[in-house]
Amino acid sequence: MPSGKTLSLNFVYILAMGSKVLITGGSGLIGMALSKRLEENSHEVVHLSRMKKAGLPYTTFIWDIDKDFIEEGTFDGVNAVIHLAGANIAEKRWTAKRKKELADSRIMGARLIYDHLSSRRHEVKAFISASAIGIYGYDTGDELITEDHPADSHDFLAILTRQWEATADAFSELKIRVVKLRIGLVLSKEGGLLKKLLPFARLGLSSAFGTGRQFMSWIHIDDLTEMFVMTVSDETVTGAYNAVAPNPVTNREFLKILARTTGMPYFLPNTPKVALRLMLGEMAEAVAGGNRVSCRKIIEAGFRFKYKNLEDALKDLL
Repeated sequence: MPSGKTLSLNFVYILAMGSKVLITGGSGLIGMALSKRLEENSHEVVHLSRMKKAGLPYTTFIWDIDKDFIEEGTFDGVNAVIHLAGANIAEKRWTAKRKKELADSRIMGARLIYDHLSSRRHEVKAFISASAIGIYGYDTGDELITEDHPADSHDFLAILTRQWEATADAFSELKIRVVKLRIGLVLSKEGGLLKKLLPFARLGLSSAFGTGRQFMSWIHIDDLTEMFVMTVSDETVTGAYNAVAPNPVTNREFLKILARTTGMPYFLPNTPKVALRLMLGEMAEAVAGGNRVSCRKIIEAGFRFKYKNLEDALKDLL
């Protein structure tokens, strides 16, 4: 028989069904998968974007961060905002200009939403922000990292993510519930990490980065989208949670399992860190580093993973 706590959580979940959810960055890899999953859970989904894209089945409102503009009516009836917008971390080398773009696209967008909501009546009850395990630093070794681990104060990604989260935390001043999902390496057949690694794996050219001993804390996109749905539906979920699967693996293990899943050999020597530095610049520090991150907190909040092991996740995707 279900416990009183379980019944209580289920009651909260049922109450939150049918919310209207606004997603920034909704046309991206995570945003599109999440939009579909939210609709499957009886939520209404609308997007906030820089432009309207033909063919998208979601009502899209326009914003212009540089001009402090959000289209009128954007927040009408909205109960929860999911903030995914942000320039792609791995798309370009981290020049000074690119670092500013990465920061502004995340932080200034959240501030614009805050200013908009603080100046008018609204029905927003939750602000759910994407974050990243990069907050812990480029390389935390073998230590199992929980949400209580202090943010790194030196690495670019850690500083950026700390500022990103601080901007999200400000929404609590408006009596809005704040959730921050610190996302690991997202596995999807539509893009992201696998899209970069698969061409090499399918040719039998997989090669570990640096020492290959650094940990990769990954998550299947289905589990990630389900986690976001939980944060919308369960009003008891608040604060920071690591969005990673229960079993992180080393970089060498990841690439060996990927090669085995594609039916190809794994035999090449590691790619030296100096070569990564020549190819990627400062980003090489993040690629050659790693974090062994715990998901215990989100499990204790009631989340159940569908894909706990990397091999199962890759078999599903490939």
